[in-house]
Amino acid sequence: MAGNDALDLNPELLAAAGENKAWPFEEAKKIIARYAKTGLPETILFETGYGPSGLPHIGTFGEVARTTMVRHAFHILTEGKVKTRLLVFSDDMDGMRKIPDNVPDRAFLEPYLHMPLTSVPNPFGGDYASFGHHNNAMLRRFLDTFGFDYEFASATEYYKAGRFDEVLLRAAERFDDIMKVMLPTLGEERQATYSPFLPISPKTGRVLYVPMKHVDAKAGTITFDDEDGTETTLPVTGGAVKLQWKPDFGMRWAALNVDFEMFGKDHQTNASIYDRICEILGGRAPEHFVYELFLDENGQKISKSKGNGLTIDEWLTYAPTESLALYMFQKPRVAKKLFFDVIPRAVDEYYQFLSAYPKQDWKNRLGNPVWHIHSGNPPAIDLPVPFALLLNLVSVSNAQNKDVLWGFISRYAEGVTPQTHPELDRLTGYAIRYFDDFVKPSKVYRAPDEVERDALAKLSQALADLPEGADGEAIQNAALNVARAIERYQDHAKKSPEGGPGVSVAFFQMIYQVLIGQERGPRFGSFAALYGIAETRELIGKALEGRLAA
Repeated sequence: MAGNDALDLNPELLAAAGENKAWPFEEAKKIIARYAKTGLPETILFETGYGPSGLPHIGTFGEVARTTMVRHAFHILTEGKVKTRLLVFSDDMDGMRKIPDNVPDRAFLEPYLHMPLTSVPNPFGGDYASFGHHNNAMLRRFLDTFGFDYEFASATEYYKAGRFDEVLLRAAERFDDIMKVMLPTLGEERQATYSPFLPISPKTGRVLYVPMKHVDAKAGTITFDDEDGTETTLPVTGGAVKLQWKPDFGMRWAALNVDFEMFGKDHQTNASIYDRICEILGGRAPEHFVYELFLDENGQKISKSKGNGLTIDEWLTYAPTESLALYMFQKPRVAKKLFFDVIPRAVDEYYQFLSAYPKQDWKNRLGNPVWHIHSGNPPAIDLPVPFALLLNLVSVSNAQNKDVLWGFISRYAEGVTPQTHPELDRLTGYAIRYFDDFVKPSKVYRAPDEVERDALAKLSQALADLPEGADGEAIQNAALNVARAIERYQDHAKKSPEGGPGVSVAFFQMIYQVLIGQERGPRFGSFAALYGIAETRELIGKALEGRLAA
């Protein structure tokens, strides 16, 4: 997902882009409208922020992926004539206010509470200079793996190198104006001690939340009592002081001239504060995009410090990166669960969108997620077997290696091999890992009752009666014909082709509960065609003999 690659700018695409309502285009249009009166500048700056208080989670990746999608839409709308930059900014000078739950030795970090994250030793070992440096590297490693075009920025480096000095001096001059914005947002007790400036104690190295005794705008200094009560004066420049996180947002926007930044809904109530402080400090607030939060399996917000929800590496153990990018693209303003059970659907939906892309006109292509995921150049991939079907094949075949799966696949789809379809081969590995870790431990076969035994016996006979080489559609119709004749599985709200009752989903749910030990599965006809009619009949036989639910 690159930023300034060669663009496809054919007339049909440009016409469709101007009218497209996909959210990346809508956000890009806001940036263009931002400069309607003055004309676009030479470079537009996109920014994402990251707090390295814990290992980066998927939400952090999502900000970069989504911002990249807006950036590419902007390139199309401006026909590639305006340069852009994407800055990934790490707030690594923040004090470590609590020890994350997911570090190897929490006691090791206790003496370093409230020290800047880049001054906290690295609990993970290795060559990284600090906890903050380690977490920054973990984020960059993944962003580089995915191929993002970005520049990385460290708050520690920016503060210490003086890159914020001019605006920090302005903050000292306009201290009272900033306080007028901040104090009404605080409780009475917090108002009494609040300061937008957080000095770094010269004695302990800790980030101090202390009131200011004096702010000297002319000298560019602040005076406060250090932790031992000693009155101390520090310059606001050179990294001796940092700003509280809300003023820091606005200060950074003003100092860097940020044009676009997205953030989670938990920041929404503070957005007007960030904007106002940016304006006080002489900047123009960027365009915002507020996305909904990701939730864990219990509906709780995912957190770097808690380590709940999925990590980047966990998702990529069981699915390709493109499926993760799709999950980020879809409905960003809707809260979504980010746990292991969302992976299979995301994988299959990605390949469905990819399959549809070549057949679409430009209007629909620009609304197709794969156009945004691949920056306008989706690959041509043929996937004859969906991921969900692979998972069920692993389940019934007890495959522990890809060779077993390929035995079924090659018989099902003539000429399809790991060499001709490397993407499918990649998915077989993901399917085996996902099944072993998440499906297998929860599999519960149940024995069929008498009605179900009769239905399964009739299904087996119907499969036996099919001609050799019957495809998935023929198998599915044979199964439906069996179910239509059994009262329990008749759905009178539906109509069969002959005008009789249709088939209830309970029939196929029973098949998967009894034969595979799962609550649901893919289309039965497709599954039986892939697994094999003889093998499916053998599976039914085992169920009727009580060998599956034993």
